[in-house]
Amino acid sequence: MKFLFENESFSFETLRAAGFAGDGGADLGEVVATAGRIAEGDEDAWLREWTATAERVHGTGDRALAAGARVSAREALLRASNYYRTAEFFRREDPAHDPEVQRLSALSRETFAAAVELMDRPVRAVTVPYEGTGLPGYLFLVDDSGTPRPTIVFTSGFDSTLEESYFVIAAAAMRRGYHVLAYDGPGQGAALRLQGLVFRPDWEAVVTPVIDHALTHPEIDPDRLVLFGYSLGGHLAARAAAFEHRLAALVLDDGLYSYHEPHLTGMPPFLAEWVTAGRDDVAGPVLDLVMRTSTQVNWAMRNGMWTFGASSPCDYVRRTAAYTLDGVAGLIDCPTLVLDAEDDQFFRGQPQRVADALTCPHELVTLREEDGAGEHCHMGAMARFQQVTFDWLDTVPVLRPGPLTPEG
Repeated sequence: MKFLFENESFSFETLRAAGFAGDGGADLGEVVATAGRIAEGDEDAWLREWTATAERVHGTGDRALAAGARVSAREALLRASNYYRTAEFFRREDPAHDPEVQRLSALSRETFAAAVELMDRPVRAVTVPYEGTGLPGYLFLVDDSGTPRPTIVFTSGFDSTLEESYFVIAAAAMRRGYHVLAYDGPGQGAALRLQGLVFRPDWEAVVTPVIDHALTHPEIDPDRLVLFGYSLGGHLAARAAAFEHRLAALVLDDGLYSYHEPHLTGMPPFLAEWVTAGRDDVAGPVLDLVMRTSTQVNWAMRNGMWTFGASSPCDYVRRTAAYTLDGVAGLIDCPTLVLDAEDDQFFRGQPQRVADALTCPHELVTLREEDGAGEHCHMGAMARFQQVTFDWLDTVPVLRPGPLTPEG
């Protein structure tokens, strides 16, 4: 699917920004107007124009708040948060030391936090104790009754943020009677940007403290916890669920068996062999050439170096080898929904591999291009993805009445 750009990466990220409109994360006219000011593949223009739009909408929100127009302020601040996140997306030359990345990321967090204060439902900022520090999070509550309810624990992905969780799942969940506990883990959002925490393959070491924290909130029913994994989180959550058995259900959006394999299959065989063998003297220059000719590859390698704490693109690719469900997929024992995207340009075939390895009750559902849901994580079709997810959760006996039959 091409959306406003021929450049595949620009198209996908614009679709992602626009796709959150259903829950207030964008206004289509603002997205179209912003994209119209950006030339194909021009990353400087991307930064400049998305920043300008974010600042303009942010100003609208501040003025509305000063005038006492709470709903208008909330709506504008939510959009500004998404636009600030979008603005810094391609700024990956040296993001750990880039003041513009830090500034825009902070503004994305700050505008979202301001919008949270204006929401009709209660939202709590939380800190999850984790290895001597804390992971930032939000607890989105259906209401203030204190009634224990089923709760979705949201695990984001390779480049997503805590704030994005509201548009992906939290708003839709609350409408259906689910609380949501979302967090930034190592390698993600503020945990990366403010604390320098990088990804780790043993994600159970992250999720177990999150579940421990969840159970300190009386509004969360300990017998009705759903672990949800988004993008790379579709691998991380699956890995964690193999060792964390306090879960009523698992949702993988989308399923990802091996994070390493797509990196290798996307390379010419000789380059993959050099990278795997540590022949960086010859692999490095070739990979650098590919990065200079591809927006997507350049971004992925540089974002990977940052989020994985790698010293080079080759080092990053090798570090991904530990991210596999080999030997652990069969340990998952809760009902599991594996989502697939018909035209996923990143992880094609991976959801089927996950489904094939599971021994627990599970279902594999492929969302189709004809419904606009064929892109990675079903970008641009949030309503369809949310419908499928929550309709499936209704079949899990402990969450909602109804039978669940193991696939096959």
